[in-house]
Amino acid sequence: MEQHSKCYCSVPFCSNSKRKHPNLSFHDFPKDTRLRGKWIIAIRREESATFTVLRGSTYVCSQHFRPEELYVKEGGSRARLKKGSVPSRFAWNDFGSRHEDRLTPYERASTRLGLNTEAAAGQRDELDDLEAMLTELNANATEHDYCRPPSPGKVDAAVARIRELEQKVVELENEIKQLTLLADQPKLNHFCSTDEEFRFFTRFPSEEVFMLFWESVAPSASRIVYWTKAQREAYGTPSPHRKLGLIDECFLFLCRIAAGLKEQALASMFKVSLSTVSRIIITWTSYFYLVLGSLPTWMTRQQVQATMPKKIRQYCPEVRVLIDCTEVRCETATSLTLQSESFSNYKNHTTFKSLVGVAPCGVITFVSKLYTGSISDQELTRRSNFIRLLQPGDKVMADKGFQIEGMLAEVGATIIIPPFKRSVQFTKEDAEKTQAIACLRVLVERAIRRVKEYHIWDGVVPLSLTGSVNQLWAVCCLMSNYQGPLDIMDDKPV
Repeated sequence: MEQHSKCYCSVPFCSNSKRKHPNLSFHDFPKDTRLRGKWIIAIRREESATFTVLRGSTYVCSQHFRPEELYVKEGGSRARLKKGSVPSRFAWNDFGSRHEDRLTPYERASTRLGLNTEAAAGQRDELDDLEAMLTELNANATEHDYCRPPSPGKVDAAVARIRELEQKVVELENEIKQLTLLADQPKLNHFCSTDEEFRFFTRFPSEEVFMLFWESVAPSASRIVYWTKAQREAYGTPSPHRKLGLIDECFLFLCRIAAGLKEQALASMFKVSLSTVSRIIITWTSYFYLVLGSLPTWMTRQQVQATMPKKIRQYCPEVRVLIDCTEVRCETATSLTLQSESFSNYKNHTTFKSLVGVAPCGVITFVSKLYTGSISDQELTRRSNFIRLLQPGDKVMADKGFQIEGMLAEVGATIIIPPFKRSVQFTKEDAEKTQAIACLRVLVERAIRRVKEYHIWDGVVPLSLTGSVNQLWAVCCLMSNYQGPLDIMDDKPV
């Protein structure tokens, strides 16, 4: 049967066809079932939906048979297969991709130029033989060289080189250990090595005070659950691995509120993403607000008397607390109503306002939430429920602007304020009282200054922080107590 031009070889990795290689012959799979099975196994195919042996359309080219398995009848032109032949020459057993009857590019070019390719081929064969002989001689010359005793100098050089490499290995191992220990250390140690640096980044007076504070909160901090993790667990999504240690997260939060570093700067310092920094700040703000806010900061009358400095005991032995209002600037809202509510005539700017109470020893014992700047001191005192903490007989020291005598009288407390000038000049008693009260009121001013030394309050508070500004304010006020009590005379920790 004469083969048409659309004959293709079915052997894997073979792209021969009658059109591309008219000199090849293409052979049908045998009719004998057993022999056909051998062909299928030999070409590594398997009859399936993607391969089916069909008579007259499935072929194997003559390239995959040995030359002795092919013959041509007298007077014929097409090669035929001997009975029982099985294809055995494939790409996976290195039969070669070039047919024996196809010339190489060198031979084709030499034929076009009329060169003697047979002589050139013979010369190439001779050169190949010479090269093989030289390679064999070189191999034999160095073979079994290990049987000969080496020269004394080579042994000493080899021993010295081995010792040098061993020393290098020890040095590299020590360097790896140091880098591993450095990587495992908290990033806190990378930025804070002195008490001054701790004071700048955290507002704690020393490393010792900071570590004592951290040891007190670490057990509960280890149970922190981020809101994103809780949300993922609700939906069955695994939570990502925590990228920073707990103490580093705490240090990052303190760098934000104490040093006033921006979130982008913190992301670069701690090698984390901006979203991670934001999540850490929000989480630790809520955590410290709950932990520090749950501590009993309001001091009993006995505690106040036991810690009262001599200066206050001399002039006002019955004072329970010193109060004052303070304001922080906030961003101006677009709403005219919000602008009028938050505008402060005292600061000539939109502000948030809070009431702060300080014990005679200098510890902040009361912090109200932040209100809009237009609120009066009297109204703020009433809304903050500060009066409910007082007992009959207590005395509250305040500024002249606090006209809260009526509210204090309801619980049996009294107010201590500088006397008003009712004549041309103060009397001697009024002058001494005014000086004493002014000296004592420095204490509450210094306590508020400590809070505002947290650099997060340096600029204008953006309205985007409105949801967490109360928590941040309370955390800064309560953390300032860890800086130590204030001396009335020289503003130094005692």
